[in-house]
Amino acid sequence: MFSIIMARLRQGHRTIRYPRRPPVLPDRFRGLPVIDQGLCGNACGGCEGVCPTGALMRRDGRMTLDLGLCVFCGECEKRCPKGAVKFTREHRLASRGRESLVVGQEAVLRARLDETTRKLFGRSLKLRQVCAGGCGACEADCNVLTTVVFDLGRFGIQFVASPRHADGILVTGPVTKNMELALKKTYDAVPDPKLVIAVGACAISGGPYTGHAETCGGASGVVPVDVYIPGCPPHPITILDGLLRALGRIKE
Repeated sequence: MFSIIMARLRQGHRTIRYPRRPPVLPDRFRGLPVIDQGLCGNACGGCEGVCPTGALMRRDGRMTLDLGLCVFCGECEKRCPKGAVKFTREHRLASRGRESLVVGQEAVLRARLDETTRKLFGRSLKLRQVCAGGCGACEADCNVLTTVVFDLGRFGIQFVASPRHADGILVTGPVTKNMELALKKTYDAVPDPKLVIAVGACAISGGPYTGHAETCGGASGVVPVDVYIPGCPPHPITILDGLLRALGRIKE
């Protein structure tokens, strides 16, 4: 018993202080991209050609970047001759609306759920996670939220085994054709009212598989999506922030 107590004292407190304190992010972390339209005025197109998912495009004379398609490879930042595209360390990426994920236009990220929904799920949220053809990266970053480091349960958020015990579903992967029916049945099994959270570029838009005949182009092609959390994969802090912000647990 004494050795157990000593080991616990040596380990110390492992759970992160977020959201009470700013998160500690890895050096290689790529967050919210920004586009300097002043430097990107001549439409050279150097960055558009290297984007593997077509996330970069011009809209009404402005260069835009769709976070729902972006895989955060950073090639556009490397190839831009004027340095107009840069990835910041901003980890807050979640949004309620799909169009709000387009950087370079007037859009509001980090929108919260409506007041009624926040009152229903703000203190306790049970989610059934559905891997709809994902590579395992987004799934791994969702799973790590249940460890002692992030301790998702302290916020009243838990993953459950059955959709009948859930308040909503968290979808990862591009939703392959052979998972389309499974996702629909899982959604139907969750009692009303319910939430759908799309995590990662694949679940939002199909990611690298956008337009592929064997995918549904993300979760919204099958079920209505309430919260979008972009990334490839999104960092666990980004996922946690998106969940807490949607539920009104973070207000700034």
